[in-house]
Amino acid sequence: MSELINNTERRIEDLKEIILGLHRGADPESVKGKLKEIVRRTSGSEIVAMEGRLIAEGMRPEEVKSMCDLHSRVLREIVGERPAPTTMPGHPVDTFVRENAAIRSAIARLRSMTALAEDESPLRPAGPTLDEWRLAARDLLEIEKHYARKENLLFSQIEKHGITGPSKVMWAKDDDIRKMVRALNDALAVDGLTTAEWGKSAAELVLPVAAAVEEMIFKEENILFPTSLEALTAEEWGEIYRDSPRYGYCLADPGREYEPPRAEPAAHAATLPPGGAVVFPSGALSEDQLHALVSVLPVDLTFVDADDRVAFFSEGPDRVFARTRSIIGRQVQNCHPPASVHIVEKILSDFREGRQDVAEFWIELRGRFVHIRYFAVRDAGGRYLGTLEVTQDVTRIRALEGERRLLQYESPAA
Repeated sequence: MSELINNTERRIEDLKEIILGLHRGADPESVKGKLKEIVRRTSGSEIVAMEGRLIAEGMRPEEVKSMCDLHSRVLREIVGERPAPTTMPGHPVDTFVRENAAIRSAIARLRSMTALAEDESPLRPAGPTLDEWRLAARDLLEIEKHYARKENLLFSQIEKHGITGPSKVMWAKDDDIRKMVRALNDALAVDGLTTAEWGKSAAELVLPVAAAVEEMIFKEENILFPTSLEALTAEEWGEIYRDSPRYGYCLADPGREYEPPRAEPAAHAATLPPGGAVVFPSGALSEDQLHALVSVLPVDLTFVDADDRVAFFSEGPDRVFARTRSIIGRQVQNCHPPASVHIVEKILSDFREGRQDVAEFWIELRGRFVHIRYFAVRDAGGRYLGTLEVTQDVTRIRALEGERRLLQYESPAA
């Protein structure tokens, strides 16, 4: 047994040294042979462990992401297209795999359309219309649902088992793909664009998107999903299953055979005695009153404790950013894309050290104007207790004019 452990450790260290060598400027072709030999004997979980060590030793996730691209190409050369992991229809992994099959079909369609657009032979068939291009590109926007479930549900669970590499390295890749998909759709939405003009530039946008998406599918099905199946318990998969509808599904519906274990109350959820009250200097609220009050607030609340872990979020009906209960206890840095983690850490550091008390942002999001504020939470003595995020869709508020002094309901009573 000790020999097996030692061999695993050696492979992880060898992989790490090769990736570090590439980072220092080594010629990729010079290490390809050695990398192939190691990869043949390396499991997905060992690859994930190697990524985690590089990050723990100070390499930025973006650097690990680029360094691991060669490793991924070598892995594809060795294993080809292995069958995706199989699970019962409806299991979260089965749903991810079904979505990947649908995403592959969408990519294949775009590749075929690009080939037609580039064909200059006199006998070529008529190419796709702009509307056909737009419909095909729009399908790829659905990939956001696949990535959001992976990042917010699957990553959240595997982090509990010490597997943190994917939530940093893979998330950064997901963000690259998101930008490319948006750029493709934005280019097709330009006013006055003609089919002929688009045909000349289609390949420049379509082919990089197609390659990046296919590469991500390979990494998911050969590294992430097998590693997750080894690590997670039936109860954790059940939690992912129950939270998934909040994010939606990408181009495919889940199967129906899988039945998750019965949900148990979260061990980390704080509870009050039945009928207990929370007493404030200005009054008291029962547990039921407090729950109901928070759920009707016109803002979304998320509280991160002094250890940077998500401790609470409100569950109103129309949250701007989806949250699921699996996020409770998660390190808040892991809840954000790698590209924005430095901003999160700056806010938390400034609040913790007393340099600042409030930070705010406003963004346009899918036709809505969203105001996001962060508040340092301190006790009466000034001790830092955590950070409160308050998010509000202020689109309608910004449009208000004049006055309303008479009672007028927005919708008729039920």
